[in-house]
Amino acid sequence: MKLTRRTLIKGVGAGLALSASGAHTAFAANELEFGAMKLQTFSDGYLTLPGDFLFAPMPKKELVPILTRHGLTLGDPLHSVLNVTLLRDGDNLILFDTGSGPAFQQSAGELGAALEAAGIDPADVTHVIFTHAHPDHLWGVLDDFDDPYFYEAEHMMGRVEWDYWFNPETVNTVTEAQTSMAVGARRRMETIEDTMTLFDDGDEVLPGILARATHGHTPGHMSFELRSGSESVMVLGDAITSPHVGFERPGWEAGSDQDPTTAAAMRVRLLDQLAHENMTVVGYHLPGGGIGRAERNGDSYRFVSQSG
Repeated sequence: MKLTRRTLIKGVGAGLALSASGAHTAFAANELEFGAMKLQTFSDGYLTLPGDFLFAPMPKKELVPILTRHGLTLGDPLHSVLNVTLLRDGDNLILFDTGSGPAFQQSAGELGAALEAAGIDPADVTHVIFTHAHPDHLWGVLDDFDDPYFYEAEHMMGRVEWDYWFNPETVNTVTEAQTSMAVGARRRMETIEDTMTLFDDGDEVLPGILARATHGHTPGHMSFELRSGSESVMVLGDAITSPHVGFERPGWEAGSDQDPTTAAAMRVRLLDQLAHENMTVVGYHLPGGGIGRAERNGDSYRFVSQSG
């Protein structure tokens, strides 16, 4: 695999994944070539979140030393980078998730500017594949006028995830804090419904792109295994959202997951596979443009960014 580090014009520090440090004025986007495919990550900016969003259910006595090793302090806000993946494969230009759009947080919604800086027009995107329907992954599907931003693209989502968020009763089953997410998801999904193709776990969504169920963060969250020749890459989405506790203690339940028990069990299985197969991963909220590997570290794991 060939990895290239490129600096674009706007965004957030590449090492700022779910950290407590402040935002920077530049970000790094990475490129990865494997087989006949070329993968790029682009920043959509970053989110600012309360620490309890992730850490609330975790044992604080064991958590604090982990955060200290990563230069973090319990109680500080989290700044979570947003890495959107673009895949070039022959005539296909495939986007995994669409970022936050203009209506979520002011520090996010930068994907359009990042693509423009790289000379990519929204009309060039042939397919949009969603990992899940949370705001920072779905809301960028519409532009400032509530029209589809990638208007020539076929949109694709896992059937379980689509059925959950498109169900008008979902808004009555989520917490009060999640109500706006449910309403916002359905509104955007209604707009792209006519261009939507659904798929299931194990399906080859497009040639060389296999859907892998990584449920728990949301009911139908999907990751994607990209294969070209003898090489493969896993686009994680939010299957693992932090480079510290997500790897060091994958079995801990996290406040950011809708089904924390299912998500924790999934992370344990997933990291065992990724480390055993030495597979390159792309994480939506991981540092260095999100590209790296999961390495076993004693009885836990660590994220090793390929950007250094």
